Amino acid sequence: MAEPRFPFTAIVGADDLATALLLSAISPEIGGVLVRGEKGTAKSTMVRALAEVLPQQRVVAGCRFGCDPDREEGCPDGPHDGAATTTRPARLVELPVGATEDRVVGSLDLRRALGAGEAVYQPGLLAEAHRGILYVDEVNLLHDHLVDVLLDAAAMGRNTVERDGVSIAHPARITLVGTMNPEEGELRPQLLDRFGLTVHVAASRDPRERTEVVRRRLAYDADPAGFAARYAETESALTERIAQARAALPHVRLDDRSLARIARVCAGFDVDGMRADIVTARTACAHAAWSGRDHLTREDVRVAALLALPHRRRRSPFDAPGIDEDLLDALLDDEPDEPQDPDDGSDGPEGGDRRDGGPEDEAPATETTPGDDAGGPHAPDHPAPAEQPARDGATEGPEGDARAEDDPRPTPADGRGAAPVGIAAAREPYRTRRLEVRGVGAGASGRRSPAMTPRGRVVGVHAPGREPAGAPVHLLATLRASAARGAVATPATSGGRHDAHRPHVDPDDLRHATTRGREANLVLLAVDASGSMAARRRMEEVKTAVLSLLLDAYQRRDRVGLVTFRGAGAQLVLPPTSSVDAAAARLAQLRHGGRTPLAEGLTEVARVLELERIRDRHQRPLVVLVTDGRATSGPDALRRAQEAADAWGDRAHTVVIDCESGGFRLGLAADLARRLHAEHLPLGQVAAEEIVHVVTDRRAA
Repeated sequence: MAEPRFPFTAIVGADDLATALLLSAISPEIGGVLVRGEKGTAKSTMVRALAEVLPQQRVVAGCRFGCDPDREEGCPDGPHDGAATTTRPARLVELPVGATEDRVVGSLDLRRALGAGEAVYQPGLLAEAHRGILYVDEVNLLHDHLVDVLLDAAAMGRNTVERDGVSIAHPARITLVGTMNPEEGELRPQLLDRFGLTVHVAASRDPRERTEVVRRRLAYDADPAGFAARYAETESALTERIAQARAALPHVRLDDRSLARIARVCAGFDVDGMRADIVTARTACAHAAWSGRDHLTREDVRVAALLALPHRRRRSPFDAPGIDEDLLDALLDDEPDEPQDPDDGSDGPEGGDRRDGGPEDEAPATETTPGDDAGGPHAPDHPAPAEQPARDGATEGPEGDARAEDDPRPTPADGRGAAPVGIAAAREPYRTRRLEVRGVGAGASGRRSPAMTPRGRVVGVHAPGREPAGAPVHLLATLRASAARGAVATPATSGGRHDAHRPHVDPDDLRHATTRGREANLVLLAVDASGSMAARRRMEEVKTAVLSLLLDAYQRRDRVGLVTFRGAGAQLVLPPTSSVDAAAARLAQLRHGGRTPLAEGLTEVARVLELERIRDRHQRPLVVLVTDGRATSGPDALRRAQEAADAWGDRAHTVVIDCESGGFRLGLAADLARRLHAEHLPLGQVAAEEIVHVVTDRRAA
């Protein structure tokens, strides 16, 4: 017998998450929930526990898609008129990060296609999750094309398959729930918008609440069945309340005043598109049904906005999610109280749009049911990346060197004097030109460098037994292999009719396609933060360029590391990670000043590359060295720098971004690029639009 899951009503705290999950369960059309939060905050536990409190479902017996007998759903196994029915628990289907697209959407049943010559559709995870929960842990690590498929199905309520000779559409009304740790990378804003609601979960700082969390967890681990039995009554009450809310949802009135309020809030927060308005309206209706009302109140709209808008206000991965509750309250109150039409039935003691949180806003609830308070969730508490003012209190001397008032102590430079230290702020990032690693790799799918990947353009066939995991089957090559072997099947009969001979396909005949696409890379940024880089506000331009490269790496699904060097040494300020917002925060805090230890910087780069090669030998690195080429720290600096670069040899493609400026240039960065056999790129040509200007100028000349 399976071990009972941790009860939903036994989870301490996480009221916002409980509210979001319950509202999505009441109205799956909301579009699901994205749960952001640090590790160890019961995100997965709560999602899995939700399935246990969902009401039982009536389904058509024998239907592969679990269709509702009371609803016409356009099922491929239909029509279901007069079919027998049965009941089953609501399903929770978990999607592993390494799942293939065939497993998710379904595909041709190869066994029947190759054995019997029949084109039969084999349902995937979307079919299994119909009318249930599809749970994706670490959704930010899932391939983008799979996320697109999931979100399209969640939005449309159907899954359409057009591949491998299969043309089919089946119902897929799912409650999509994704969990993620922002430290491991972000979702693109376009994908964030496709999730209906979002919640940020953080561990409580209240010692009493933390004590209760530990007490309940230890009690569950000691006796799972006994612990679950203690919460059986509250679980049953919650299940009944969800069923009542689902039944009441179609009867909730969405009047013009509430619609105008929703539109005013969404416009006031400057969200893109109309999806925010639609999701907010659906969520507000679900909250009203959950609270036992048949009309919307101000509090319903407020709860819905707090869940539906925070992630839609992000314009870039460096923008922190969240919402200004003071602005929200001002937008909700920005209208005069107008009497309702007596004919609409809302002017009695139980009607009206109350703002005082009176009895109508109090929902009947069991004592321990989470999310019962009509006050709704609080705004996610997610700190913004560290930012600094333009000069951070620094003044600029005659030579343009920044001097920070908050740290007047000089930085030693090889004992030969001191150099000033300061902090410069980056400006708005821009679109950069594509930097690629030469050759063809075999890393994880991404959007930067050419590579042989599981997805992409078919360019050949893998040798038998040497195909990588996830490689698609090449049907024509498989049939050719069977024919070349000279295998002729015995005559087959179908329906009493003698069919033609069919080729017999053995497992050894299977052939897999070789596909070429693009891979993600390790982008290791090595930034010269010495005093020479601070002249004439150059560091502001450097930080802007690096921030733009970080944004480009985010869009191309790369991992990013940051090495800085100044004074007498180098430092790995950010180990390689998928979280570019963490890199942006470290970049904002980067100080500059002191000598230029170029050799030490390249030695640190070589050390990091060696460690990363051991961890993942397929991921190819791209080293971006941002410097003016000066090497003023230690003897034989250039020779030692070249020796450090030779340590990684051809294992990394290197780009030297030349930060030297002014009328008189020494050309040190260009000389360094030649020594390192690296690509040389002036700082002014990092922006993509600058390429057009350069080409135009050359043609004009």
